[in-house]
Amino acid sequence: MRPPGWQPRLIALDVDGTTIHQHSPPSDRVVAAVRAAAERAVVMICTGRTVIGVGAVLDELGLASGTTVCSNGAVVLDTATRSVKAVRTFDPAKAFAALRETFPGAHLGSEHVGVGQRVTEPFPDGILAGVVTVVPEEELVALPTPKIIAYWPGRTPAETAQRAVELNVPDAELTVDHELAWVTLVPAGVSKASALADVAAELGIAREDVLAAGDGDNDRAMLRWAGHGVAMGQAPAEVKADADEVTATVVDDGLALVLERWF
Repeated sequence: MRPPGWQPRLIALDVDGTTIHQHSPPSDRVVAAVRAAAERAVVMICTGRTVIGVGAVLDELGLASGTTVCSNGAVVLDTATRSVKAVRTFDPAKAFAALRETFPGAHLGSEHVGVGQRVTEPFPDGILAGVVTVVPEEELVALPTPKIIAYWPGRTPAETAQRAVELNVPDAELTVDHELAWVTLVPAGVSKASALADVAAELGIAREDVLAAGDGDNDRAMLRWAGHGVAMGQAPAEVKADADEVTATVVDDGLALVLERWF
């Protein structure tokens, strides 16, 4: 229960499934709501996208200052200059070995910060941002990275999530996608929540004054950490269970409905 007159001071927004739907730009209503909120609070993006993939959304929303959290918290971007402020990497060797064993036939990739992705096999068209380079797996294994991705062709998101329970990579954090047969790994201890907490601390904003909105597995920790977590209407049940509030779907401008309440 928020105290009377409460208003969020820091607002953390997921991108895909929250701010935008599929490959469409944010709706006019969402853009207006985000810009109105940004006049009276700090608004930032917390996304699984890379620094290459987030730029267009920042432009569309009119966010031109502060911090942007990318790659599920592993890469932090200066929103104004689009320069990388911090990167957390890990040795991918154990992760790749575990992914190969758990998801036979998966297409694997690792983020090349500021450039794109290095991958073992081509991914579906339009799914990866930046320059995508097919390289031998031994090259991927040798290069530290902030984020590893695995796409399991011909499988459903439910099959992938079920199999992911068997994956054991102690030095990494695992999240799954509810729309694609997709798994993401970032360094242990890294999440949207950890990066958001760092930003809040830098700004001197208490977690009780943070609002976070999202719809995916990679948003769950962030929704639990924030003083007010908002799950989108199309989010899986487990994501909704971690939130303080469930709004309408992204198609129905659920994010705007929430922000318009205060701004």
